[in-house]
Amino acid sequence: MERAGKALAKLKLSDAISTDQLAFAAWPAAVGKRIAVHACPIALVRGSLVVEAEDAIWQRQLFHLRFDILAKLTEVLGSGMVTDLEFRIAGAVPRRPPQSAQSHSEAVSPDDADSIKDPVMRILYKQARARAIKKATA
Repeated sequence: MERAGKALAKLKLSDAISTDQLAFAAWPAAVGKRIAVHACPIALVRGSLVVEAEDAIWQRQLFHLRFDILAKLTEVLGSGMVTDLEFRIAGAVPRRPPQSAQSHSEAVSPDDADSIKDPVMRILYKQARARAIKKATA
């Protein structure tokens, strides 16, 4: 299994097998069947393998074993593919995915304030927007 994993990792099969799929396939070989039943990889993000653990106890135990698991994954896949491990509890609230950077001035166009009917509210909105832009650039 280890030789096959290393051979597949060295091949440039980006169209056929993704690095995610290789890391997912190597997980049971790296941790064993007993642990693989209680924790499974869900994503590979910038070299960090995100693993869902069954509960907080499994998450904590896997966290303590992370260096051993990482060494075994490196042995199976070769170096560089998986550089870190992150353990999450299965069924927990999913995290918000990364967002692209956007300045406040791009998010709100200047003519948004003109659509406010109440003149006092329009002035308050413009003042608050100006303070937010000033604070963001400071």
